[in-house]
Amino acid sequence: MEFDRKLMEAFVDGRFQRRFGRESCLWRFYAWHPYSITLGYNQDQSHIDTLICQQAGIDVVRRPTGGRAVFHADEFTYSFFADAPEHNTILYRLVHEVIRHALEGLGIYAEFCRSTLSMPLKDTSAHAISCFMASARYELQVEGRKLVGSAQRRTGNVLLQHGSLPFSERHRELYRFIAFSEEGSFKSIKGEMEKKTISLKEILGYIPQYDCIADLVFKSAGVPHGVQAVMLQPEDLSDIFESNEYSIH
Repeated sequence: MEFDRKLMEAFVDGRFQRRFGRESCLWRFYAWHPYSITLGYNQDQSHIDTLICQQAGIDVVRRPTGGRAVFHADEFTYSFFADAPEHNTILYRLVHEVIRHALEGLGIYAEFCRSTLSMPLKDTSAHAISCFMASARYELQVEGRKLVGSAQRRTGNVLLQHGSLPFSERHRELYRFIAFSEEGSFKSIKGEMEKKTISLKEILGYIPQYDCIADLVFKSAGVPHGVQAVMLQPEDLSDIFESNEYSIH
């Protein structure tokens, strides 16, 4: 998350554009070790039982983007950076359109969610803590269940969007780490997450290779708008930073 913050700073002050061009954007793909919970930028950390997380070897970190908590276990994670004047909603749909095309390469035909958030962001109940418990317009769903959860942050014209594509059902284990105050919430949230979310394994019957998903998204990035996509290696980004304080993976 800290490296994504630094990349966003490089977009905001123009270092990235000077290196790669004014209309360039960046997709970054990664996974998690150790498994972690990320909290939305303004989310109250007291919603998560940090002692249970510590005992389970689960890190708790804060995202630079908004939204709610996500348990990052078996999943494909992306971040998307762009310096663009378009409205957040337009970019939100564009990013998910790329992912939707990528999923078609696996034989998955996801649909856009047509509704807005089913819970207000100010809701502090246990049911409102998880990102996957609510769907936003243009997020992706299969069989009416959420498959991709995303969140945004904008500074001026610079947009950062994070998203999670679960490989397996492990993203639902977030309920184990919520600091419950309401009686019966544990079982209720577990059931709600099973009803409202879905994973690639549940759709396909197997977990695709990580590199396969990355390659499909990379190829799809140029499909909707005829964009030329170029695969960068870690060392290609190193010269936009003034120091070696942050390793690049």
